[in-house]
Amino acid sequence: MIQVAAGTKVYLACRPVSMRYGFDGLAAQVEQVLTADPFSGHVFIFRSKRADYLKILYYDGSGLCLFAKRLEVGKFVWPPIVDGGMLLTPAQMALLIEAIDWRRTVAPEMPRRPVAV
Repeated sequence: MIQVAAGTKVYLACRPVSMRYGFDGLAAQVEQVLTADPFSGHVFIFRSKRADYLKILYYDGSGLCLFAKRLEVGKFVWPPIVDGGMLLTPAQMALLIEAIDWRRTVAPEMPRRPVAV
């Protein structure tokens, strides 16, 4: 289980990438495909063509971290293959990593600040 700090965004690349990419290749994909900064401290998730393998790129303040997971049976639930990416909540990311259908979860609305009467 990967813990993300509050305020950390989770970016999901919708189009498959080559799993031969390492740190530099995925960092380039973050800049080109997701139009984000790979050194921002946000989490970036990429999938393989068969959807049974994913890689996560994350900058922890001292260097890039690269996490990988391959399923022996089944596939990760992924959105339709389109250009660009989408944002996930940390809870949806946890479900994705466990190969659970994260699309069926609905994030609750952010609580509104109390207004003085």
